[in-house]
Amino acid sequence: MAAHFKIGELVWGKMGKYPPWPGKIVKPPKDMKKPKGKPCYFVKFFGTEDHAWIKVDQLKPFQPHKEDMVKANKSKRFLQALDAVEEFINKKKAAASGETAKRGKKEEQKEDKNVTPKKSPAGKKVPEALTTTAIGPAAIIKRTHVKDDPHFRHFLLSQSDKPSGSASSFHAAPPPSTLQAACAHLTTASETGVTNHVTLGMPLASVQAADTTAANGNITPIDKRIGFLGLGLMGCGMVQNLLKTGHNVTVWSRTASKCDIFVQDGAYLGRTPAEVVSCCDITLACIADPAAAKDLVLGPSGVLQGIRPGKCYVDMSTVDPETAVDISEAVTLRGGRYLEAPVSGNKRLSEDGGLLVLAAGDRALYDECNSCFQAICRRAFYLGEVGSAARMALVVNMILGSFMTSLAEGFSLAQRCGLSQQTLLDVLSLGPIGSSLVEQKGLGILQGDYEPNSSLKHVQKDLRLAIAMGDMLHQQTPVAAAANEMFKKAKSLDQSENDMAAVYRVYE
Repeated sequence: MAAHFKIGELVWGKMGKYPPWPGKIVKPPKDMKKPKGKPCYFVKFFGTEDHAWIKVDQLKPFQPHKEDMVKANKSKRFLQALDAVEEFINKKKAAASGETAKRGKKEEQKEDKNVTPKKSPAGKKVPEALTTTAIGPAAIIKRTHVKDDPHFRHFLLSQSDKPSGSASSFHAAPPPSTLQAACAHLTTASETGVTNHVTLGMPLASVQAADTTAANGNITPIDKRIGFLGLGLMGCGMVQNLLKTGHNVTVWSRTASKCDIFVQDGAYLGRTPAEVVSCCDITLACIADPAAAKDLVLGPSGVLQGIRPGKCYVDMSTVDPETAVDISEAVTLRGGRYLEAPVSGNKRLSEDGGLLVLAAGDRALYDECNSCFQAICRRAFYLGEVGSAARMALVVNMILGSFMTSLAEGFSLAQRCGLSQQTLLDVLSLGPIGSSLVEQKGLGILQGDYEPNSSLKHVQKDLRLAIAMGDMLHQQTPVAAAANEMFKKAKSLDQSENDMAAVYRVYE
């Protein structure tokens, strides 16, 4: 029999693969529709300013399970959440005792009414004694409105009275000094425009008036605000092409200085991921790995805190299928729309608008992103339900990593045989496997030039995820496993930040 919970009841709620978290059953906002399927309750979580629909089988009463939960989780954020629970309970007790005292006072007043007041010799009533508890300014008491539960403040509704930024260094807004050098002027717009943004360099209008003809042809930018989170090896090229084609873009990066060049080209600057999502219609993200992608969504001032019904989140990171599904559930439970869209390519292709987009999830959102995809890629593929794109991206990158290892091994063997590596490159380039990949990576090996185009550490990460996916499906991947070992060895030789062609260093 399904458990039944009341409004205001403390619970442990579990979402996806994440650990149980203390929360409280609350009445959902009118615009937060209840998902179909199994019975669920709307839960607000302590310490995270987060809320979501949670299925009843993922909920447990708070007090009976507290001891077990505390033993299982010792993270700092979890302990802070428990402190918030205790504070909430104490305030509730104090409020209850206050009500009891108030009722007692009313009873006394009721009894006093039945007592005949004393009269003065002149027959007048004796006035009640006046008491003063403070003198001066302290005696002036201002009645302030106290919210029912200060630990649960909806992010979007609390921006007017909440200090910006976060205690977390990962998501916190950069200090003013970081941005001061690049600031040309500051503008603040309302929610109808861009909320609390620092605008650097030329105004956006100058970009919209610029030539919108991209390498991929004429592109008419979508009339929506586009957010972009993550300015790494691939993200920078994608943002540049979005701006070139006249899109209205707001950027955020953990390294604030990376945003400067784009803000000078007309982009807006977001202080946190949550702020970017809350002020944009569609937010794209390109993050290094699954752990970072999750933290971007679920962490302090993260994506989830900016999501509300109608907001769209497009994750272009290469992650495992399970992570893609978890992020999708988190976003859609908040009323948002989700599309996974990992990209296939490298830094050069991202700059040239020549990437491939592998998308899955919300088909309507995929269609809405058409102008964005036209700006950053030469072709986009829609693959169906969430998780399909992650699987395809991992298979593609597994083949890429395995091929790169074989190429490096071949160049090493040719050298040991006394053959010319240049001649080998010429033969390969003119043969059946001739391609820009062979030419670029072969030339990099010959010249010892390993400037990152496809980061070695990211290729190794994808090999690892692909092998794990194969294990789950009982599919052997011995070639990929061997390639993964070579990439791990290259990382131990301090090649992580170099191009994937640096796997050749293992054979030297």
